[in-house]
Amino acid sequence: MRLRALLDTDALGLKLLGGEDELDRTVRGVMTTDLRDPSRYLSGGELVLTGLAWRRDAADSEPFVRLLVQAQVAALAAGEAELGSVPEDLVVACARHRLPLFAVHESVAFATITEHVVRQVSGERAGDLAAVVDRHRRMMTSGPAGGGPDVVLDLLGSDLDLRAWVLSPTGRQVAGPKDAEPALTAGVRAELAAEHLAATRTGRRAPHRVTVGSTTYSLFPVRGRGQPPVTPPGGRALQGAGAGRDVRETVLSDWLLVVEADAGDWAEERLDLLYGVTQLIAVERDRRDAARTVRRRLAQEVLELVQTGAAPAEIAARLRVAAPVLLPGLGAAPHWQVVVARVEWEDGDEQTGRVAQTLLEEMLVDPHATGPEQSDRIAVAHTGEEAVALVPLPAVSSEHDGSEAGVLAETLLESVREPLSAGLDGDGRVTLGVSAAVHSAEGLRGALEESRHARRVAAARPGRVCAAGHQELASHVLLLPFVPDDVRRAFTARLLDPLRDYDRRHRAELIPTLEAFLDSDGSWTRCANRLHLHVNTLRYRVGRIEQLTGRDLSRLEDKLDFFLALRMS
Repeated sequence: MRLRALLDTDALGLKLLGGEDELDRTVRGVMTTDLRDPSRYLSGGELVLTGLAWRRDAADSEPFVRLLVQAQVAALAAGEAELGSVPEDLVVACARHRLPLFAVHESVAFATITEHVVRQVSGERAGDLAAVVDRHRRMMTSGPAGGGPDVVLDLLGSDLDLRAWVLSPTGRQVAGPKDAEPALTAGVRAELAAEHLAATRTGRRAPHRVTVGSTTYSLFPVRGRGQPPVTPPGGRALQGAGAGRDVRETVLSDWLLVVEADAGDWAEERLDLLYGVTQLIAVERDRRDAARTVRRRLAQEVLELVQTGAAPAEIAARLRVAAPVLLPGLGAAPHWQVVVARVEWEDGDEQTGRVAQTLLEEMLVDPHATGPEQSDRIAVAHTGEEAVALVPLPAVSSEHDGSEAGVLAETLLESVREPLSAGLDGDGRVTLGVSAAVHSAEGLRGALEESRHARRVAAARPGRVCAAGHQELASHVLLLPFVPDDVRRAFTARLLDPLRDYDRRHRAELIPTLEAFLDSDGSWTRCANRLHLHVNTLRYRVGRIEQLTGRDLSRLEDKLDFFLALRMS
């Protein structure tokens, strides 16, 4: 289709601000972005939609437009909702580079434009499928928030007899058909999310077909803002090193569309429809992501104040602003917790703070809650390497200090460990640390340090997804993450290698005996009962341990050395 046709479509609400001589350009696709440099996701011929979140001042317009022109996009359409009007510096930059520029009225959702372009450029479809898409467009764009993903899924059910759900990368249900029975269980959702993340990491082409029990599902990625769209069969796939990098930047944050059907034998028209539906859902996802901007900004401001040692009164003032945004209608200022998350890849080259931010926003939502709006009470900032969440808690009674309230470290991992481990695919880790609840601005700096210490404790543990809470920082384990690796190896080898060698040569069980003895607090009777041994046999084994290591297990110092060696091994 040509740009002129877009301008002639009244329902799109486009106003031409420049480039009248270029209206015969061909539009081959559409992409929504607020990245400062979206060029690597552009292949040429796109209508680029932007909410202008990338623009901090007038100097940003010229380089942004220059990048779009170099990528050979067809035109730029800027929304008026953020700033009220399209800035003059952007109009001048587009005129200088002969890039057609449209203004999008604030009453028009980007979903309207996206679906219109997708429908026009994707070729003719069968009449009934075109009618379904048209109904989707009307429902998704009816009002400022649109009909939402649930409406699209209901129409898939009523018009095409397809049951479908939208899941987060951790397997939480974001949207689903009304009255769908049986519903997807938490276990099935986690398995589907894990399969999707694993398939995405290994580069398998969508849709991914998965059989759980006797039911086959087809999984379609829902790509968010600034990412290349999913290419249907026969389309151009991502290639080269950049594709792998892009996948790692988004795999832990993208939604997925689950369809209860085997798409392997579908006609191209039906596949094309589902890809169009994922683009509609992606627009809704981006809209909801943009709605987090205020909360993220509040968290970023508080984090910067805390890290720079600002006066508690200044931090408290910022918290008073944050409280009604995060907990509308709350009478008194809440207590706060701090949660720190870090995503690390083995090559260590990625700045993963933004990835951790999106992931932490998802993980802090109640896993049993449905719908995207549950994240509206979470504020997460990020640095280059980590994400920091400011979690408000309702005020607790004066009878206790709130230490048992709020987020618990292991609870965060219960429902997400399986899918995230699949998404990390053997070369990445997610580690989290959780602070205790604090009651005032004065406590936030300590809470931030506490959560960072807890995260380092979690990082010292085996596994791809680990968390530690403030309760563990009163223990010796606080020291373990800070012991250099070479010191750990030397210490554990000196104490445990003689026992391992003996066990290997004689098929003995000195190491399990030592662990049981220490876990029984040195009680001969309890340890013997635990191991189902006679006390004399236990005494023989302990004597052999002492003989091989030169230590005395009746001495507290030697018990502690063995205990730490076992924990660090």
